[in-house]
Amino acid sequence: QVRLVESGGGLVQAGGSLRLSCVASGRIGSINAMNWYRQPPGKQRELVAAITSGGSTNYADSVKGRFTISRDNAKNTMYLQMNSLKPEDTGVYYCNADIRPAFMSGYRDYWGQGTQVTVSS
Repeated sequence: QVRLVESGGGLVQAGGSLRLSCVASGRIGSINAMNWYRQPPGKQRELVAAITSGGSTNYADSVKGRFTISRDNAKNTMYLQMNSLKPEDTGVYYCNADIRPAFMSGYRDYWGQGTQVTVSS
């Protein structure tokens, strides 16, 4: 049973930093792209950052220069280093990944449970 488990959210003051992690576990064949999404209160979910299996990255304009996405393929883990946090970064952050389960031929889209990030002013 493939699943994504997130951690690292919490309450931080503006200008501070947090590092989120997402660990994929279960019967994993391979992991393609991994992404971080967030959903601010009362707003729709948006893509924050993406990283390919080879390490290529892409960021939303709102976080470019402040956030860094990375992954450790040996540990099936993805990270989001968030620096210079702003109150508008507040929201639920979700891990998302394209994963091929072991012994399966196709990739499937998986989501974590979300972790709350609150940035106080």
